[in-house]
Amino acid sequence: MIRAHDVLTGTGGRLAGELSRNALFRRVIHDSREIQPDDLFVAIQGENQDGHRYVPDAYDNGATAVLVSEDWYSRYNLGELPAIVVPDTLIALQELATYWRSLYTPHVIGITGSIGKSSTKEVIAAIAGQRFRVTRSAKSFNNEVGLPLSVLEITPDTEVVVLEMGGAYRFGEISELAEIAKPTIGVVTNVSHSHLGRMGSLEAIAETKAELVDALPESGVAVLNIDDERVRRMAERAKCTVVGYGLDETADIRATDLESHGLDGISFTLHHRRRRDHVSVPLLGRHSVHMALVGFAVGFQLGMAFEEIIAGFQQPTIQLRLLLVPGINGSTILDDTYNANPASSLAALNLLDELDARRKVAVFGDMMELGDFELEGHQMVGDRASQVADAVFVMGERGRIIGEQAKLAQPSLPVEFVADKPALLDALRAGLQEGDLVLIKGSRSLGLETVVADLRNERDEE
Repeated sequence: MIRAHDVLTGTGGRLAGELSRNALFRRVIHDSREIQPDDLFVAIQGENQDGHRYVPDAYDNGATAVLVSEDWYSRYNLGELPAIVVPDTLIALQELATYWRSLYTPHVIGITGSIGKSSTKEVIAAIAGQRFRVTRSAKSFNNEVGLPLSVLEITPDTEVVVLEMGGAYRFGEISELAEIAKPTIGVVTNVSHSHLGRMGSLEAIAETKAELVDALPESGVAVLNIDDERVRRMAERAKCTVVGYGLDETADIRATDLESHGLDGISFTLHHRRRRDHVSVPLLGRHSVHMALVGFAVGFQLGMAFEEIIAGFQQPTIQLRLLLVPGINGSTILDDTYNANPASSLAALNLLDELDARRKVAVFGDMMELGDFELEGHQMVGDRASQVADAVFVMGERGRIIGEQAKLAQPSLPVEFVADKPALLDALRAGLQEGDLVLIKGSRSLGLETVVADLRNERDEE
């Protein structure tokens, strides 16, 4: 709950219409479709849409008031409808979040990296929740709008806040988010080719991620994946304690004897604080060991016991991004459609390789925003697919590169090329067989989750 008085104090805005300074808002929301009674709707003007268009919808859905710009308000007569008016709604949202954060003193954990931010967030939140009252960013709220909204979820009872920070859109982005959130623990997972087309080079991407380390106070802790050389080097610019995690023998939190047990998760020996413990966690694929290690690293920094951390890994939310679902013709779908870049695609293929199935099928669409790495990145995935899959389906012009490379590496491999999602569905309907394990992966903009949904629905109708 947040009072109108706090909104006015945080934003410097003014009251309009019939609204008391003592009015209480249950939530601050920027999507009119999610508005419920007692919410405050913030009209954000984005690149493609202006949230002011949805002010009537917000009122209809029960918003107590709306936060709107002075320019818009001067052109539209809201009469006595309750509003808070500011020069710029995005800046006001950020200022409000900065003010709100200043009222409380929780541990704030900021997470950045090219891949794995959301899954790492869920692991850390599940672990911290074994002892503390936790607030975490919803969905992938990691930008100049989403992070402030997540900060505004902090309550007087909140002890730990877990936030995704930045999507490598521009230099200075994470620094600005850190000014709002004031993280006390910063986690950097990796630097990879995701968003290379936007940032231009891996070095530029690393520089944006390092802004989180730069922002940590001297009393803070930087938790760094030292198996990634670009992340390891960020320790040199930290003015706070650094905790390294990884497989490297110099890591503070280290794993050895790593084994994958398919759908039963992974196991390894955890080295920490002069101790060794055998660990089994229900995370899929050998690559997920880094997610487990960062969970231990942050848990220890929060003062948690080994047993509490282990209990956190049993929470169902930690398998957020990758699901096994039943498909048509007796197949099983490995749904990894949230996003795709070469690193995450190779990890998904490695997982497919580790799982048992009568036949393994790889389905790929385009990987976007790879810049100069586009050809090589798709070819790398094609090479690995040729080693793992018994059949390959590819969609789109970039996906074709994967298929062509897989065919070049393994001429006898069945590879089917399709142009779009309807053609992909038709091909999968005809091609999937009893006992197939089907990996489906592609960039978020392709919306391949609808293909998974269609295959599931058709299976239910059989």
